[in-house]
Amino acid sequence: MKLKLKKGDFVMVISGNDKGKSGKILKIYPEKNMALVEGRNIRKKHTKPNAKNTQGGIVEVEAPIHVSNLMYMNGKTPSRIGRRIDQETGKIVRYEKKTGEVIK
Repeated sequence: MKLKLKKGDFVMVISGNDKGKSGKILKIYPEKNMALVEGRNIRKKHTKPNAKNTQGGIVEVEAPIHVSNLMYMNGKTPSRIGRRIDQETGKIVRYEKKTGEVIK
């Protein structure tokens, strides 16, 4: 199944601990149907000392969220995403189902 969300999209979390919060997609994992959202689903990771973090310790990192728990947002209103063929260009485009606007 093709994912309807892309890197850089502004999304809202619709379920889980961060329900109602929004952020930008940093990375997509299509094989797992998951996305990494900026500042959401923070987890604590225990790390050994390394070149980046010489002291080691507990670091807070963002964990992936399943795409079924995310909803596309354009401004302040969340909307579902659909795909259709554009009349002028003949290419498949993404559009908001609530307003019918094409997503660029």
